Amino acid sequence: MNIKIVTEVSAIDRKKWERFVYDHPQGNVFQSPQMYAAYCETKNYQPIVVAVFEGDSLVGILLSVVQREYGGLLGNLSARSVIWGGPLVKNNDIRILNDVFKEYEKKCKRQAIYTQIRNIGSLEWAKNHLQTMGYEYEDHLNILIDLNKSEEQLWKDIHPKRKNEIRRAFKEGTRFSVFSDVDSLKKCWPILRDVYRRARLPLPDFSLFKELINGNDMSSHLKIFAALHNGQIIGTLMALCWKDRVLDWYAGAYQEYLPKYPNDLLPWEAMLWAKKNGYETFDFGGAGKPGVPYGVRDFKLKFGGEIVNFGRFQKIHKPVIMKIALGGFKAWRFAKGLK
Repeated sequence: MNIKIVTEVSAIDRKKWERFVYDHPQGNVFQSPQMYAAYCETKNYQPIVVAVFEGDSLVGILLSVVQREYGGLLGNLSARSVIWGGPLVKNNDIRILNDVFKEYEKKCKRQAIYTQIRNIGSLEWAKNHLQTMGYEYEDHLNILIDLNKSEEQLWKDIHPKRKNEIRRAFKEGTRFSVFSDVDSLKKCWPILRDVYRRARLPLPDFSLFKELINGNDMSSHLKIFAALHNGQIIGTLMALCWKDRVLDWYAGAYQEYLPKYPNDLLPWEAMLWAKKNGYETFDFGGAGKPGVPYGVRDFKLKFGGEIVNFGRFQKIHKPVIMKIALGGFKAWRFAKGLK
């Protein structure tokens, strides 16, 4: 094979990249050139791209993003590389997979403490090879809802308690709307910031969401689902809509408005919106580890759906710094709790 490996984005034809991802059976928005462009404009984010060509044909792509919680020297202690939904390889060719990761590791080892591969579909075909390269596998669950079902069947699959809470949301005057503009994003952003602060979890910078909204061809992919009460946005579900899937990406509601049931209304209405707009799968975006109690999973399961276990892979590139970073993360969460 006449193989060429490219890491300079300027040398990758954007249309070929986009078409390869879209046509791939496991193609997803996180491996797209649109997401790369958004990462480039996001504070404390640095994308890494590896593309493999056979002649003029693109046969493999890997897009990762090195994320830091802080800038400067302190940011190096929080630098992690996350690969969402990748790599994508033509015909699941192990030789191409090997070429992708050999080149990827040359770049990421200088920038990230560890790599995490967050699977959106099955990587069973690559599991053995990734493990021989030092990527440890762990089970990780997700919940998928088949939108090819009728609306009546989707409603039937919902737990009775959740149905009652959806009905109560309407009785309390909570309503649903869809936005894709920066002004609405600015109104919803403080909700996510508040939720993640209370949970003591990191949240991407506002610039990521803003860039996704502002992007010439991404605004149709990022949808802001909102719950409103008396005209005020009280809850939000930010979804990535791409190909046949709607992904529940980030969501939350103001704590004082929880009695208006925004978190119960939003997934149901988002599912209906997705179904009416021709999408086939509603992806809940993660459900924790099997066997480990997780309230978020219990909440999501009450909307019906199928539990899948695509798992995750992780490789530590700098073990000593990793130990320091874990201690720093605990300190960061403690500091967030004090605030």
